[in-house]
Amino acid sequence: MTSQTHSVPTADQIRRAPKVLLHDHLDGGLRPGTIIELAREQGYENLPETEPDKLGVWFREAADSGSLERYLETFAHTCAVMQTREALFRVAAECAVDLAEDGVVYAEVRYAPEQHLEGGLTLEEVVEAVNAGFREGERRAREDGHRIRVGALLTAMRHAARSLEIAELANTYRDSGVVGFDIAGAEAGYPPTRHLDAFEYLKRENNHFTIHAGEAFGLPSIWQALQWCGADRLGHGVRIIDDIEVADDGSVKLGRLAAYVRDKRIPLEMCPSSNLQTGAAASIGEHPIGLLRTLHFRATVNTDNRLMSGTSMSREFELLTEAFDYTLDDMQWFTVNAMKSAFIPFDERLAMINEVIKPGYAELRSEWLFQQTAATSGSSRTEG
Repeated sequence: MTSQTHSVPTADQIRRAPKVLLHDHLDGGLRPGTIIELAREQGYENLPETEPDKLGVWFREAADSGSLERYLETFAHTCAVMQTREALFRVAAECAVDLAEDGVVYAEVRYAPEQHLEGGLTLEEVVEAVNAGFREGERRAREDGHRIRVGALLTAMRHAARSLEIAELANTYRDSGVVGFDIAGAEAGYPPTRHLDAFEYLKRENNHFTIHAGEAFGLPSIWQALQWCGADRLGHGVRIIDDIEVADDGSVKLGRLAAYVRDKRIPLEMCPSSNLQTGAAASIGEHPIGLLRTLHFRATVNTDNRLMSGTSMSREFELLTEAFDYTLDDMQWFTVNAMKSAFIPFDERLAMINEVIKPGYAELRSEWLFQQTAATSGSSRTEG
């Protein structure tokens, strides 16, 4: 459902538009050159390529298998070079800078502290290094004329048994840059209910959490995440489409779970390019986000893993505008959805919407209006 009053935005307008990112993995967004430099410094010799461009291509091609399990294997290389305080600090700082340069004004970036202990760091030292890196990245972004706020989501691996420990860690640092909790990893065989003690703990502490659900596994994963675990948001949630029937005449019928998700305004952290790689969608044009937008689900647009997908928030929106003719109005709708769903206090979310996001899109729309006026005036002079 797009506005008829504005044209599809240009690539430059998409890049400059304020964007909000809720689903981005720190270990899935490294710069290829950084991976190579850190590997050299740390003596890691298992990289498949040692030239930045070639390494970037390798990651994208390795992730294009159509299998979530194969997709996750690519993280062995990025995690391998993120085992020291200096490496974590650098990667986090560069993440904030890269997102800010892409027009992201607010981001929640997730990572699993338990995957960064091989160099002797404690869980606390990992969190403090990443937090410090995000603050440094925000500072550098300001120096470059960009504004961004980054919050961390601490992730527990669903195949491991440390979720309660990581949930407690997230609660400890909730006033120091950590905004919530998540579980991630292969869905099949590792239902979210295995981690009920962590979710029950967070609910008692009035803390926030999202759950990867409805990507590689279907409706049961979404149902468990919501009705057993009490998730605030769904990481991906793309398979909610399995509970929606579209008749030949275009009429739509929602199943009870899909209706619940829409009625309760449960945010869906959708990652179109990543979903193509893992086989959750066949193409951007066939991605469920198109129908979910039309049906007014609280859908949001995200990157998931920028390195593996060779993507950015701007590229995700470019692909969506090409597939669905989305306008700046649609971009703003997705962005406001995301900001409403962020894990920071309500007044801060409201300020971001009213003082940053809406004015930013209003400015871009005014550009379009003046361009249209200039084009019309030029045409009239030519005809005269």
